Amino acid sequence: MDGAKLDGKTVAEHIVDFLERREVKHVFGLCGHTNIAVLAALAESPIDFVTVRHEQIASHAADAYARVTGKASVVLSHLSPGLTNCATGVANAALDCIPMVVIAGDIPTHYYGKHPHQEVNLHADAAQWEIYRPFVKRAWRVDRADLMAEILEKAFHLAESGQPGPVLVNVPMDIFSEVIPSDSFDRIRDNTRALKKPSIEDETAREIAEALAKAENPVAYVGGGILLAQACEELREFVEHMGLPVAHSLMGKGALRDDHPLVLGMTGFWGTELVNQSCLNADYIFAVGTRFKEADCSSWYPGYTFNIPGSKVIHIDIEPQEIGRNYPTEIGVVADAKAALRVLNRVAREMYPDGFKRPALEQKIADFRTDFKARNVEMATSSAFPMMPERILADTRKALPEDAIITTDVGWNKNGVGQQFDILTPGSILTPGGFATMGFGPPGAIGAKLAAPDRVVLSLVGDGGFGQNPSMLATAVELDLGIIWLVMNNNAFGTIAGLQKAHYGLTYGTTFPGSAAAPANGPGYADIARAYGAEGHRLSAADELLPALEAAIASGKPTVLDVPMINNPTPTTGHWNILDIYSPDKDVSHVAT
Repeated sequence: MDGAKLDGKTVAEHIVDFLERREVKHVFGLCGHTNIAVLAALAESPIDFVTVRHEQIASHAADAYARVTGKASVVLSHLSPGLTNCATGVANAALDCIPMVVIAGDIPTHYYGKHPHQEVNLHADAAQWEIYRPFVKRAWRVDRADLMAEILEKAFHLAESGQPGPVLVNVPMDIFSEVIPSDSFDRIRDNTRALKKPSIEDETAREIAEALAKAENPVAYVGGGILLAQACEELREFVEHMGLPVAHSLMGKGALRDDHPLVLGMTGFWGTELVNQSCLNADYIFAVGTRFKEADCSSWYPGYTFNIPGSKVIHIDIEPQEIGRNYPTEIGVVADAKAALRVLNRVAREMYPDGFKRPALEQKIADFRTDFKARNVEMATSSAFPMMPERILADTRKALPEDAIITTDVGWNKNGVGQQFDILTPGSILTPGGFATMGFGPPGAIGAKLAAPDRVVLSLVGDGGFGQNPSMLATAVELDLGIIWLVMNNNAFGTIAGLQKAHYGLTYGTTFPGSAAAPANGPGYADIARAYGAEGHRLSAADELLPALEAAIASGKPTVLDVPMINNPTPTTGHWNILDIYSPDKDVSHVAT
């Protein structure tokens, strides 16, 4: 072996060299006997291996890392249980179109068909890679060492191009350790790192601009594709020039500052009356980078968020399958949002140099915001304890700098934030959208902080979500990451408890013993934090929150704030079809009153 190695490097060493050339700074993962050859190669590399205690933490952290950097993140996984532990975070990334390359170890090729240790082979031999087929863009099983270079190259290109998403590169452990010459990796050295993205021609841009200029009540509806394409500035220029009010999906929150005079807010089930009614009244909807997903569209029921057909749709998306999937489309354009908006901005200025102003609309938006805040002020300033969720959000917004990165989870910390928490720097909120994974936020904060170490990072999370994987605290402490986890603790899976109470009159299996004020034999999250070596504080009064947040930010230490919270519902003007499934023909809300 030593003599052979003089003529080349192991595949694992070539992989690490390849990652270095792609300027990968961090790899997230957990060791196993199938991937230690890669770990040995990483030990001699400037790339940092971020060790976690559970693979789901690795994939959620890598997900958030990619959202902040805008590049594909890398996860290193062990076979079978490692790969399945990792799967939830990879699927979450897939449904939110986040680029990620998962490199997984597998059994040695010479043991195919023998039922070796930890192999998944109940229906087919050498089939571990198929576990990921339903949600990754592509899964490769590497059967020959000399194919590794081109597979890795394809993997990164596929993860980052078109509609982004995760890919899997499944590698038998003997291939990791095989010594090969550098020829195959040398051949791809000068290949492009990023593919050019499709745009639109001037004729299409003029057609779109003219339709919007003639519309009486146009609305721009933007999704997470704006953020993935890093097109926030181009969007701002276009809507300001055309005078378009902006509605957004959950994943589109933060595409424009929430205090921008043209921002209506988040649509759908947790949308406000202003945004849902504005979309209902629109004659043209200019949709960019959105899938028109269920919660954002009130389960596609007419009369709640969109009236399509009725309103005409112009839809720009990088993925052809998204155009016309849920609503008929008048003008459908397959293009990158940033590239398309650049052309639209130029053409719109040529066609309409003076632009369009809608002062009455801007005043209507401003008046609604003033009224909404006035109606919310009692809750947002309440001294009640356990705390009102509105007060938690209000104090958190006061404490955070404008460019702080917030990771959310599920429940009030996602729905309430989407509705009434101002995001003031585009791309600074990281939310699990399509998969809506409980437990995303806390490890996501680790990835965000590693990607942006100079920014304040705060995870807003419920007690249910925080309890999913508290061992992420070990990684944060070991890496000295000054993250704040604010646990909105209602001693329940609160959203589901409210739903169950409303329809079935009980909360069986959805609440924990005791109450938010006095949990019975429940976990002490502040104690758990201190056990891991982090700071931990459980609040005992509402007025403690703001100073506790300010102190945590100033300390620069990993800190958990356990904040008892009343399980109030997030107010809504939208609709969700499960209401009709659980209580058909009855006027039942999504929560008990």
